[in-house]
Amino acid sequence: MSLVVDNSVALSWCFEDERTPATAALLEQVGELGGFAPMLWPLEALNGLLVAERRGRLDASRRRRLAGFLHALPITLDADTANQAWTATGRLAERIGLSVYDAAYLELAQRDRLPLATLDRELRSAAAALGLSVLGR
Repeated sequence: MSLVVDNSVALSWCFEDERTPATAALLEQVGELGGFAPMLWPLEALNGLLVAERRGRLDASRRRRLAGFLHALPITLDADTANQAWTATGRLAERIGLSVYDAAYLELAQRDRLPLATLDRELRSAAAALGLSVLGR
Protein backbone atom coordinates (compact mmCIF):
# COMPACT_ATOMS: atom_id res chain seq x y z
CA MET A 1 0.00 0.00 0.00
CA SER A 2 1.32 3.41 -0.90
CA LEU A 3 0.51 6.64 0.91
CA VAL A 4 0.60 10.42 0.83
CA VAL A 5 3.29 11.73 3.15
CA ASP A 6 3.16 15.23 4.58
CA ASN A 7 5.99 17.39 5.84
CA SER A 8 5.37 16.68 9.53
CA VAL A 9 6.12 13.01 8.99
CA ALA A 10 9.05 13.65 6.64
CA LEU A 11 10.72 15.98 9.12
CA SER A 12 10.20 13.45 11.92
CA TRP A 13 12.50 11.18 9.93
CA CYS A 14 15.22 13.85 10.23
CA PHE A 15 15.08 14.45 13.98
CA GLU A 16 15.45 11.59 16.46
CA ASP A 17 13.49 13.43 19.15
CA GLU A 18 10.48 13.58 16.80
CA ARG A 19 10.68 10.02 15.47
CA THR A 20 8.24 7.44 16.78
CA PRO A 21 7.91 3.72 16.05
CA ALA A 22 4.98 4.58 13.76
CA THR A 23 6.91 7.18 11.75
CA ALA A 24 9.94 4.85 11.53
CA ALA A 25 7.63 2.19 10.07
CA LEU A 26 6.31 4.74 7.58
CA LEU A 27 9.86 5.53 6.48
CA GLU A 28 10.46 1.84 5.89
CA GLN A 29 7.20 1.60 3.94
CA VAL A 30 8.10 4.59 1.76
CA GLY A 31 11.54 3.10 1.17
CA GLU A 32 9.99 -0.15 -0.03
CA LEU A 33 6.85 1.01 -1.83
CA GLY A 34 7.37 4.70 -2.49
CA GLY A 35 5.01 7.49 -1.56
CA PHE A 36 3.30 10.55 -2.97
CA ALA A 37 3.27 14.22 -2.04
CA PRO A 38 1.92 17.42 -3.55
CA MET A 39 4.35 19.47 -5.60
CA LEU A 40 4.86 21.88 -2.68
CA TRP A 41 6.43 19.21 -0.46
CA PRO A 42 10.10 19.88 -1.33
CA LEU A 43 9.63 23.57 -0.52
CA GLU A 44 8.04 22.78 2.82
CA ALA A 45 10.67 20.17 3.67
CA LEU A 46 13.60 22.41 2.80
CA ASN A 47 12.04 25.30 4.70
CA GLY A 48 11.57 23.09 7.76
CA LEU A 49 15.24 22.13 7.66
CA LEU A 50 16.32 25.72 7.21
CA VAL A 51 14.18 26.85 10.15
CA ALA A 52 15.72 24.07 12.25
CA GLU A 53 19.18 25.33 11.34
CA ARG A 54 18.25 28.91 12.22
CA ARG A 55 16.98 27.71 15.59
CA GLY A 56 20.22 25.89 16.27
CA ARG A 57 18.86 22.34 16.00
CA LEU A 58 21.37 21.48 13.30
CA ASP A 59 24.25 23.01 11.37
CA ALA A 60 24.43 23.75 7.64
CA SER A 61 26.32 20.57 6.88
CA ARG A 62 23.70 18.38 8.54
CA ARG A 63 20.91 20.38 6.90
CA ARG A 64 22.43 19.65 3.48
CA ARG A 65 22.80 15.92 4.31
CA LEU A 66 19.19 15.72 5.50
CA ALA A 67 17.98 17.57 2.41
CA GLY A 68 19.84 14.99 0.31
CA PHE A 69 18.27 12.18 2.32
CA LEU A 70 14.75 13.54 1.77
CA HIS A 71 15.42 14.23 -1.90
CA ALA A 72 16.57 10.64 -2.41
CA LEU A 73 13.40 9.11 -0.99
CA PRO A 74 11.12 7.50 -3.58
CA ILE A 75 8.40 10.11 -3.16
CA THR A 76 6.57 10.98 -6.37
CA LEU A 77 5.49 14.59 -6.62
CA ASP A 78 1.97 15.11 -7.91
CA ALA A 79 2.06 16.94 -11.22
CA ASP A 80 -1.56 18.05 -10.83
CA THR A 81 -1.11 19.96 -7.54
CA ALA A 82 -1.28 23.41 -9.18
CA ASN A 83 -4.38 22.62 -11.23
CA GLN A 84 -6.17 21.20 -8.20
CA ALA A 85 -5.27 24.28 -6.14
CA TRP A 86 -7.75 26.37 -8.11
CA THR A 87 -10.58 23.90 -7.64
CA ALA A 88 -10.73 20.95 -5.23
CA THR A 89 -7.90 22.03 -2.93
CA GLY A 90 -9.26 25.55 -2.53
CA ARG A 91 -12.73 24.23 -1.80
CA LEU A 92 -11.37 21.78 0.81
CA ALA A 93 -9.36 24.50 2.52
CA GLU A 94 -12.38 26.77 2.67
CA ARG A 95 -14.84 24.09 3.77
CA ILE A 96 -12.65 22.49 6.44
CA GLY A 97 -10.75 25.56 7.62
CA LEU A 98 -7.27 24.33 6.69
CA SER A 99 -4.47 26.22 5.03
CA VAL A 100 -4.30 25.63 1.28
CA TYR A 101 -0.90 23.99 1.90
CA ASP A 102 -2.41 21.40 4.25
CA ALA A 103 -5.45 20.96 2.02
CA ALA A 104 -3.11 20.01 -0.86
CA TYR A 105 -2.06 16.86 1.04
CA LEU A 106 -5.66 16.08 1.91
CA GLU A 107 -6.85 16.62 -1.66
CA LEU A 108 -4.14 14.34 -3.07
CA ALA A 109 -4.97 11.55 -0.61
CA GLN A 110 -8.66 11.89 -1.37
CA ARG A 111 -8.17 12.01 -5.17
CA ASP A 112 -5.84 9.00 -5.27
CA ARG A 113 -7.70 7.12 -2.50
CA LEU A 114 -4.54 6.75 -0.44
CA PRO A 115 -3.89 6.89 3.29
CA LEU A 116 -2.48 10.17 4.58
CA ALA A 117 0.61 10.03 6.79
CA THR A 118 0.64 13.11 9.00
CA LEU A 119 1.35 14.14 12.58
CA ASP A 120 -0.60 17.39 12.22
CA ARG A 121 -3.63 17.24 14.53
CA GLU A 122 -5.95 19.37 12.37
CA LEU A 123 -5.00 17.55 9.18
CA ARG A 124 -5.51 14.16 10.88
CA SER A 125 -8.94 15.25 12.05
CA ALA A 126 -9.93 16.56 8.62
CA ALA A 127 -8.76 13.38 6.90
CA ALA A 128 -10.68 11.20 9.34
CA ALA A 129 -13.81 13.33 8.85
CA LEU A 130 -13.53 12.67 5.10
CA GLY A 131 -13.23 8.93 5.72
CA LEU A 132 -9.56 8.71 4.76
CA SER A 133 -7.11 6.39 6.48
CA VAL A 134 -4.67 8.33 8.63
CA LEU A 135 -1.20 7.00 9.44
CA GLY A 136 1.42 8.23 11.88
CA ARG A 137 1.70 8.94 15.61
